[in-house]
Amino acid sequence: MNAIIIFALLIGLILTGMPISISLGLTVLTFLFTMTDVPITSVALKLFTGLENFSIMAIPFFILAGSLLTQGGVARRMIHFATTMVGHFHGGLALAGVISCALFAAISGSSVATVVAVGSIVLPAMVKQGFPKKFGAGVITTSGALGILVPPSVVMVLYSVSTNTSVGKLFMAGVIPGLMLASMLGLTTWWIARKNNYPRMKRANWVERWNAFKDSAWGFSIIILVIGGIYSGLFTPTEAAAVAAVYAFFVVVFVYKDLSLKNVPKVVLDAASLSAMLLYIITNAVLFSFLMTSENIPQQMADWLTLQGLGPVAFLLVVNILLLVAGNVMEPSSIVLIMAPILFPVAARLGIDPIHFGVLMMVNMEVGMCHPPVGLNLYVASGITKMGISELSVAVLPWLFTMVIFLLLITYVPMISLALPTLLGM
Repeated sequence: MNAIIIFALLIGLILTGMPISISLGLTVLTFLFTMTDVPITSVALKLFTGLENFSIMAIPFFILAGSLLTQGGVARRMIHFATTMVGHFHGGLALAGVISCALFAAISGSSVATVVAVGSIVLPAMVKQGFPKKFGAGVITTSGALGILVPPSVVMVLYSVSTNTSVGKLFMAGVIPGLMLASMLGLTTWWIARKNNYPRMKRANWVERWNAFKDSAWGFSIIILVIGGIYSGLFTPTEAAAVAAVYAFFVVVFVYKDLSLKNVPKVVLDAASLSAMLLYIITNAVLFSFLMTSENIPQQMADWLTLQGLGPVAFLLVVNILLLVAGNVMEPSSIVLIMAPILFPVAARLGIDPIHFGVLMMVNMEVGMCHPPVGLNLYVASGITKMGISELSVAVLPWLFTMVIFLLLITYVPMISLALPTLLGM
């Protein structure tokens, strides 16, 4: 009964149009102060200790690194390199967009930043080359979602904080699925382009490719620095985020000189604003998790689901449906912070690997970013292309279908997620 009251109150507040973070906080405070004897001091203490987590510090650093790289010309150089490699195929510039999204996702950790950085350059160029605007929008909107899955990922850090799972293992687990999804989205793009005979570019020679690689090498080195540094034990994921932010500052200000020193404070302020918003959501989500735990709700739900006789196969199907439905009304950070502490104990009881479960949640979040009504990538792409959300929702359907097929693969073939961490002995 308590669980029904809590979720009814939460859903009711969300339906009023209230922000998720405030809805979470008000739900907790209302329930605690009217139906329990929990002292207010414990609530205040939980608010403080909830953010007193070393892993959470990675979030503002990754956001800052992403903001710096978005302002600089790193994305433009990556796109140029990708174009020299695949531009001669059918839909070459679109394929370059998919590859660029995967590469930029690996240095920004953000889906929205990836869509902005790559989309603002590739989409106008595709229209100029003669591609239909809907085709270009579909490619970039869905490929930008790789920012959630390809490490380093801010949403992976949130899952780690919510479930006490290793961030390093999650990052490694996201590499192969990220490459697989990028390949599948690329194949979908190529097939549509070939079917409709979309433009191809002149094949670049190896000298042009080498020059393009050298020009973009400073951007690529961030990927090696972060992932290599974590795996080698040189630094933790949080320290890697801080190093990435400092390195990104050095590259865009002193190497590429795309950002002047006088504009750096604005970029830092924007990153701080976004970080503050996300940390406020985390704070209230931690409070909500505290309420769930104090009322023993995750354990009760685990017991109930176990009694229904759900095995791992049926449970994972239910989880996918639940998360896809949640993606209709909430953005990824909120879904992970609310759902992970509830679903994780059930998954653990059924013997589902926590790393595999984390990657499964990331893929679900990717799908949610690309469909209405709250798919953030749709709104970002809408701002770039000046297309309506309804028109964009139709444009992304072929790639969205590909992502759903990939979701089923990830769900029922756990070795896709676990192969690399297992190989590395993590």
